[in-house]
Amino acid sequence: MVRISGLASGMDIDQMVKDLMKVERMPLDKLKQKKQTLEWQRDDYRSLNTLFFNFRQTLTNMKLTPAYRARSTVSTNDQLLTATASSAAAMSSYTISNVKQLATAATKVNTEKISKGSEKVDINQSLMSQQGKLDGLTWKQGVVETKTIGVTDDNQKEIKLPLDGVKIDDTAGINIKVDGKTYKLVTGKTPEELADNEVLFNQTPDYAPDGTQKEATFTFKSIKKGSNVKIDYVADKKIEKTTISDQATGFQLSHGAIVTDSNFSIVLNNKTFKLDENGTDLIEVDASGNPASSGLKLGTLDKETGKVTFSDAYKEELKKESEEKRAAENLGEKDAVSFDVSTTYQQNYTSFKVATSTSQYPNGVEENFFVQGNDSLSKVMTNVNNSNVGVSLFYDSFSDKMTLTRTETGNFSGDETVQEISTSGNFIDNVLKFGGAAETGGTNAKFNINGLDTERTSNTFEMNGVTFTLKKTFDTAESVSIKNDSDKVFDNIKAFVDEYNKLIDTVSKKTSEERYRDYGPLTDEQREQLSDKQQEMWEEKAKSGLLRGDTMLSGALSQMRMSMYQPVDNANVASAFKQLAAIGIKTTANYLEGGKLEIDEAALKKAIEDDPTSVENLFRGTGDTTSSKGIVQRLYDDVSTTINKLNERAGKAYSTNQQFTIGKNLDDVAKKITSFTERLKQIEDRYYRQFSAMETAIQKSNNQMNYLLQQFSSGQ
Repeated sequence: MVRISGLASGMDIDQMVKDLMKVERMPLDKLKQKKQTLEWQRDDYRSLNTLFFNFRQTLTNMKLTPAYRARSTVSTNDQLLTATASSAAAMSSYTISNVKQLATAATKVNTEKISKGSEKVDINQSLMSQQGKLDGLTWKQGVVETKTIGVTDDNQKEIKLPLDGVKIDDTAGINIKVDGKTYKLVTGKTPEELADNEVLFNQTPDYAPDGTQKEATFTFKSIKKGSNVKIDYVADKKIEKTTISDQATGFQLSHGAIVTDSNFSIVLNNKTFKLDENGTDLIEVDASGNPASSGLKLGTLDKETGKVTFSDAYKEELKKESEEKRAAENLGEKDAVSFDVSTTYQQNYTSFKVATSTSQYPNGVEENFFVQGNDSLSKVMTNVNNSNVGVSLFYDSFSDKMTLTRTETGNFSGDETVQEISTSGNFIDNVLKFGGAAETGGTNAKFNINGLDTERTSNTFEMNGVTFTLKKTFDTAESVSIKNDSDKVFDNIKAFVDEYNKLIDTVSKKTSEERYRDYGPLTDEQREQLSDKQQEMWEEKAKSGLLRGDTMLSGALSQMRMSMYQPVDNANVASAFKQLAAIGIKTTANYLEGGKLEIDEAALKKAIEDDPTSVENLFRGTGDTTSSKGIVQRLYDDVSTTINKLNERAGKAYSTNQQFTIGKNLDDVAKKITSFTERLKQIEDRYYRQFSAMETAIQKSNNQMNYLLQQFSSGQ
């Protein structure tokens, strides 16, 4: 609406309306103050609820046995024998004697240096480049492949491996792992006869019309949905298909160590290219495999890396072929043109096997390792060390020798005359010189404990909650005593009391906080009149005492105090320890502290030492009635009840307003604020209409007076 601001009357209409609206706005300010007060109360309740929740976490820990059954161990000779005990260990003693031998890890040291001449092998360079430094290194031809297939069905037992026109060389070995666990490849069994860690390989899969395999099938006894099956195998060749752009300068094959014989071929834009007699240049050939009359050279092949680089002549040919393709397909100059490339090749590889027994595979595990020609010896060692076979392959550059060591001590085969590590294959036996290597170690620790001769695969072993560590062989009798760690139990109980006192102190102060009723939430107008520091000091008083005398909180404290003081009527608690006061925990003499606890350290420690079972059950004992429950069990119930009540009143951070009482009140006030704001707008508009009417009347009166004055003046 159009507002007239005192042009006729000379009065400041805007200020007059503003002053009038101050009175009208007072109820709205009170609503906004009420809304702010509710929000502060909500935040105070939630802050205390966080304290109760944290205390309940403490109570949860105090309901568990480790808080009361901390154990300490004492060995008669720490140089020979040490031990640690869990809360499950009984308070007793063990005598260990006649430690005939310690557990050792099986180790094989190769028989001689691996470098052929005076110049040592570089373990970080490709094996193909180190061919002259390694004695007896020979290669097989094929392609090492790795495929991972996910299990998608609940009852799936078969994995289909697409072969894309190639054949699997099963004589080279196949590795099968399901979620990292090694499976043993078997033949001649029915699916029903398979063990849990066995997989059946179908050696007669379907064949394509050209005689190549379409897929291979691996059958399991069972595999879980969501599992990943990893298959390492050797294919007789690789038919690799890729796409290049018309701007390409070459392309990269997925494998290196390429075999440069007549089996290598590239088909690009209906032209076939093969390697020349030197095995480096790629030239176009005719249908018979002879050099084509065009003499077109595609480029060169780096056999170690598998990179194909186009010649300048073929780059020009590619541009020409691109223009022809654009014209044939009616493409513009800026339209991308691509060409399909199919490369058939083999690579140089070898393989070897390592087998051993481990704690995970006590019946033995064997893994086949594929070595590609462009792999380094360092990579071979990494592959072995990261495998499930459980051995570590190590090279010492000073001695130029290697070792194979099992990562676990002990003998898992059950017969110390049987070697724990076995190897097979030309690469590991002849090139790395492990053929005929003698094995040392692979023994169990042998000793007598409490009169019983026994063995362990490790020098550190657990028995009845006690973990022993044998450090040396000895023929004396050494003992380990398991005792209750009174100091640790005392610390746990003291920490619980400290958390209880912290909660009591905070809640008590909040419910007794002084309320300054003359300091309500600041209105917008009041804020304009105060500095930032003055506003901060005002709001500190305005927020004070919002929970003063709160019956829910004071009732929660009263119930907790009652739960603490009431005797525990439980058969597992001795009559002398049925109350906290009996073990040295009492309320402070200052009643103003709201029932905080104090500890008589000497009395509590004595109670823990005299009867740890009664002390434990005084706190965490269970029962069907409140009186039979331990103090921690009662407090847990009390605190849970309080948390639920606080949630009902103030909600959680993610609660909607309609889910708790204060939230509903806030929504109600918000609706009233919206409604009253609309009403004030209407009142303000009414005031302006009234003053506008007054201004119009005054203007009209002024006009009439001016007219009369003019008439009187003209009559003279």
